[in-house]
Amino acid sequence: MVKPADTRTAGRKPVARTTRSAAETEKIRAALAARRDELSAEYDQTLSEITELQRDRLTDSAGDDQADTGTKTFEREQEISLANSIRERITQVERALERLDEGGYGWCEKCGDPIPVERLAAFPSATLCVKCKQLEERR
Repeated sequence: MVKPADTRTAGRKPVARTTRSAAETEKIRAALAARRDELSAEYDQTLSEITELQRDRLTDSAGDDQADTGTKTFEREQEISLANSIRERITQVERALERLDEGGYGWCEKCGDPIPVERLAAFPSATLCVKCKQLEERR
């Protein structure tokens, strides 16, 4: 049985993946680990604030009308959304660390081209090159 050609790489020259020195890899790993730790601390702080606010809301809800209840619900949803956003960024950094260990860090997961250093400096957990990210956002 013949396998269909991969349309993403058909007709393209293969790009030789350059290897990073151990020092470069460790510098990237340290930066990603520091970012993960920073985000984890922010996540823990956000969760403790949510817990504190929730405790305050439960003790201070006597006499609330529908508008007050709606406002408190909206605020709680916003806080949870913020916590989920931080958790997602932690997951992205952890995935970047995995890709670094596997040798795929700095390479687009869609087309296989190298991700520009400038993009990685701005967004260290990037998985797509600028071109593929733009195509993804248009969809």
